Amino acid sequence: MASIKLKSAEELSVMRESGRLLARVFDYLDGRIEIGVSTMDINDLAERFIIDQLHARPASKGQYGYQYVLNSSVNRVVCHGVPSTIQKLKSGDIINVDITLEQGGFIADSSKMYMIGNVTPIARRLVEKTYEAMWEGIRIVKPGATLGDVGHAIQSHAHKHGYSVVREYCGHGIGREMHEEPQVLHYGQPGKGLALQEGMVFTIEPMINQGKAKVKLKKDGWTVVTSDKKLSAQWEHTVAVTSDGYEVLTLRAEERI
Repeated sequence: MASIKLKSAEELSVMRESGRLLARVFDYLDGRIEIGVSTMDINDLAERFIIDQLHARPASKGQYGYQYVLNSSVNRVVCHGVPSTIQKLKSGDIINVDITLEQGGFIADSSKMYMIGNVTPIARRLVEKTYEAMWEGIRIVKPGATLGDVGHAIQSHAHKHGYSVVREYCGHGIGREMHEEPQVLHYGQPGKGLALQEGMVFTIEPMINQGKAKVKLKKDGWTVVTSDKKLSAQWEHTVAVTSDGYEVLTLRAEERI
């Protein structure tokens, strides 16, 4: 395994600013993601705000040959949904918007679910329980805890409510590069895996399915969907390991720890 890049206090300060700016992007999009808006509209709104208002760089654009600033994953799309002018949001949709931003040489990564119009109780419950599962994982983070502890907390919460956890995609270390070590699985065994250290920064981003965990990749080479066509939800934050616990670098204004 490649070495893990522990962040210094100075580097963490820069990452904290990247995270703060990324949280502002979601604040800006709130109220603009609504019925009739296309997923490309959301992409373009985010791009202009990041560049013109925040004077930052949309880190996903150009990464791995990707052309857009965000992923827009609607309903059965698990992750990596590609923005489209054709796909317009309708009442009842759930959508994950996943955005990265670079400022001062360091990247922040976060995603949020939006529920459009009149969402069914079944869909709403999935979105809410996925959010809870992410926080179950985040709350485990502290020096000496293991990645297995984090994954187990997420998996246990999902399974308790009758959902499955996607295994093919995971969280990741983040810093000057979007994807660094370690890989952060959203399932695991307590006490197993890498022990966390102060200065680690990584994403926790569980993808939770209403049905089975099995997924498939569409022909566009990006979009991942549930194999059984049932709904999927995801939330994501960038998290730093502190001396006595954790700090969520991408915490949004409406959130309270």
